[in-house]
Amino acid sequence: MKIIKRMNQYRRDFDADLECEGCGNIDHRTGCYDDRYFHDEVVPNEIRCSKCGKTRNELGIKGERVETKYPEGFQV
Repeated sequence: MKIIKRMNQYRRDFDADLECEGCGNIDHRTGCYDDRYFHDEVVPNEIRCSKCGKTRNELGIKGERVETKYPEGFQV
């Protein structure tokens, strides 16, 4: 799953639309967190498509680096 649109960001919390790179399904997810751990570990390893049930790593896809709104370690 890759983030295609961020919505309602308040500090580091945000909602997002994510697209499955395998089947093209779009899911809406709440409770996302804008830090390196979320983008580098949670998105590729734990977020599954609701249609095909696969993660990005299960599909063998290397995702692009997503920039965070605030620098790492910045207190919001």
